[in-house]
Amino acid sequence: MKQYTPQTIEMFARYVKKETIGFNYLVNNGYKELLATLDAIRDDKEAFKFLMDNKYFELAAFVNAIWDDSKAFKVLIDKKAFDWAACANIINGDDSAEAALARANKRHFIGLAYAIQQRIHEDGDRNVSPWAVFQNVFNFKKAFKKALNKDEDN
Repeated sequence: MKQYTPQTIEMFARYVKKETIGFNYLVNNGYKELLATLDAIRDDKEAFKFLMDNKYFELAAFVNAIWDDSKAFKVLIDKKAFDWAACANIINGDDSAEAALARANKRHFIGLAYAIQQRIHEDGDRNVSPWAVFQNVFNFKKAFKKALNKDEDN
């Protein structure tokens, strides 16, 4: 597993918070996998595929562990990616994971967990606003119409 410095994790957290400095740091230092990790967390299938194709299995497992996938969490533990496992657990509301990271002087992972948690909430709020609901219904209708057209072609 690729090791990341505390500064890199902090910059990843800043990127998650939509800070340009975090994005620039990750791009300029070749951390495409961390950019893809956020996109995968936000349900971008291509980003998740990028992680898998390029053998960033721990980051892919981290993405799934955030969404309460116990098998993905086990992968993190088996691969000794304890910091990523604890980070996922913080996002899922485990206070003891935060305490463990604090004792291990890994506060940068705690900051990352809260940044991701906040971004997930922002994304969720955006999807339930009246305008977003209208857009989602419109997109669903377009997708449904497209599927119907495909069936008619076959």
